[in-house]
Amino acid sequence: MRSIRLIAVALIAIVASSVRAADTYTGDPVHSSLIFKSTHLNNTSHVYGRFNAPKSTITVDNGDLASVEASVETKNVDTGVEKRDNHLRSPDFFNAAEFPQITFKSTNVKKTGDGKYEVAGDLTVHGVTKSITATVTKTGETDDKMMGHRTGWESTFSLKRSDYGMTKLMGLVGDEVEVTFAVEAQRK
Repeated sequence: MRSIRLIAVALIAIVASSVRAADTYTGDPVHSSLIFKSTHLNNTSHVYGRFNAPKSTITVDNGDLASVEASVETKNVDTGVEKRDNHLRSPDFFNAAEFPQITFKSTNVKKTGDGKYEVAGDLTVHGVTKSITATVTKTGETDDKMMGHRTGWESTFSLKRSDYGMTKLMGLVGDEVEVTFAVEAQRK
C-alpha cells in the first residue's frame, strides 16, 4: 500500500512540474508599433501614420496565446505632419480631448495553426465599442541576457472609421483603415 502511495505522489509531482503556469508579458513601447493606412482624396493615394508608445499585456499559457489587452493614447497619433496630426486629434477625427484612449481587450482566443491564433475582442475607438476578430501570429521568442525573456506578436486587420462614429470628411479620407499592431513584450 505504501508503494502505491509513493507512486501516486510521484505521478502527481511529475504532472504538476510539466504544467507551466501562465506567463504575463508587458509590451515594450519602444519595440512595438501601431501603424495605420488610409486612402486620401477619393482613393488617389495612401496616407500612413502611427500611434507612438502603445501599451499591451499578453498572457501566454503553456506556450499558447491566452489573452491580449492593448491601449494607446489618441494624442500620440503621428503622421509626420504636425498640422495633419493636430487635425486628427480634433473633433473631426479622434477627438483626443473627449476620447483620450483607444483600447482592446480580448474575449476569446482560438489557436488556428502553428503560432497562429484567431483573437476576438472588444475594440473601443472614439467612445464606441465593437467586437472584432483578428488573426494574430507569433513572430518569435528569445531569452536575451540584456533584454530578458521576450516574445513577439503581430496582427493586421481592417476597420471602418464610420463604425466608430468618425464620419467627417468621407471621400477626402477613406472610411476603411488598415491597422498593423506589432508587439515585442517582456515576461514579468
